[in-house]
Amino acid sequence: MSNNRSGVFIGGLMLGTAIGALAGLLIAPRKGRETRKLLQKSARAIPEVVEDLSTSLHIQADHISHRTRLNWGETVERLQSAVAAGIDASRRENQALKQNTSSTQHIEN
Repeated sequence: MSNNRSGVFIGGLMLGTAIGALAGLLIAPRKGRETRKLLQKSARAIPEVVEDLSTSLHIQADHISHRTRLNWGETVERLQSAVAAGIDASRRENQALKQNTSSTQHIEN
């Protein structure tokens, strides 16, 4: 689970860096020509940032999928045990109710 958090953090960090750089360029006291050049440079870097983010998310999705497949068998076993325990408890309760009902009927007769 910590790998998922780190992947999300890295993706957010990269996106935040790109947005921060763009905002800094727009606010910076530079000449229009200089700002436009920097914006063009930043715009060229955006596809790389998006590709890095996409790769990071893909790796995290693969990791989560792998862990889910590994844990699936254990989850099914626990579910089967819980269902069996529920069925057993239901049978015992049913028998107890039948015994209680038959005892009550004998007392009434």
